[in-house]
Amino acid sequence: MTTEDLRLVGFEELSAGALRGRLLARRAEFWAGSPLDDDAVVALHDPVFFHQLGGFGAVALTPDDEDAGYLLGVVSADRLAVVQAVAVHPDRRGRGVATGLLERFASLAAGVGARVAQAVALPTDTAAAALAGRLGASPAPSPGHAGPGADRVVFTCRLPLAPPAQPAAPRS
Repeated sequence: MTTEDLRLVGFEELSAGALRGRLLARRAEFWAGSPLDDDAVVALHDPVFFHQLGGFGAVALTPDDEDAGYLLGVVSADRLAVVQAVAVHPDRRGRGVATGLLERFASLAAGVGARVAQAVALPTDTAAAALAGRLGASPAPSPGHAGPGADRVVFTCRLPLAPPAQPAAPRS
């Protein structure tokens, strides 16, 4: 299955409480391989991201309405786009699902005036670092970001995102 087979649906089109419950019920699948423990994963899914701030969140649905991935995000009053969480089902990883979700979020955020997007990850989260790098984000170590001894990396990129590079046309 490719990303073309998926529909990106904004949270505002769905039942917020039901969606949150459904995603949390499957968190062991979506967050498999993550360096975050279960309590940290649950904490990322604060109800406010589904109810009051759901306009920037999206879920990637398969043709049979199965969840393939999702993104929680918000744009602050000072026009900073913040990615709270991105998760992709293991069966769908490596197929552009996270990139599609992030591009949708970046487009919405830029559309309301956001100039920069940021995400915070554990220093050991190699998947987050790779994804951020593909989108042109710069990493910055943030010692004690989540409290004493709780270091993080802050990934930052300018908005709007640069369009993907086009292959060079063959010369005649």
